[in-house]
Amino acid sequence: MTAQPSEYHRRVAAQKRTSIIEAATKLFLDSGYDGTSLARIAEAAGVSRATLFKQFTTKAALFEAIVTEYWKVGDEEAPLPEPGNLRAGLETIGRRYVDLLTQPGMAALFRIVIAEVPRFPELGETQFKLGKMPYFESVRRYLAAENAAGTARLDDAEMAATQFLGMISNYVFWPRMLLARWEPDDSSIINAVDQAVLTMLARYGAPATHGP
Repeated sequence: MTAQPSEYHRRVAAQKRTSIIEAATKLFLDSGYDGTSLARIAEAAGVSRATLFKQFTTKAALFEAIVTEYWKVGDEEAPLPEPGNLRAGLETIGRRYVDLLTQPGMAALFRIVIAEVPRFPELGETQFKLGKMPYFESVRRYLAAENAAGTARLDDAEMAATQFLGMISNYVFWPRMLLARWEPDDSSIINAVDQAVLTMLARYGAPATHGP
């Protein structure tokens, strides 16, 4: 019978994993994906090569872990809002999306992908399949649930999710990819989310069913 690792050993392993992911992200940004070796990552993370290979057998597996980690929003177990109040649900989702897009490192992750995807198209596929699409699908499911509950009127939940997230990211995230000093204040960000919510309510909200 194989002994289970103790809580202490699980905690140490988790700390080492976090150190590896943080070191890899920085090195990928500084030297590019191709210019960063697993040996350099192990050195920067302060772990042995054996420890790194135990956690991640390939550089691609490490990049997948980075993508998955960055696309979490706060409590990864946080459920979707319950349907019944479209305004409140969209506000919750919109603020979670802002938290995701503005977390330290998210813009850097996109820059890595954009810079390297001509030579390593699998990086773009990883970002899309493991990051963007699972999050997008959760928003699509929420809007479909509101439609089924009669609080939204839409024929295409996928398009509605694209519109909502696009309105937010076009102000909060994409300018910072080109503008080094793009840092809108909190009130401007909240206003961007509120305006996106109002636009969605005007387009898709069922009368008198989405809250005040």
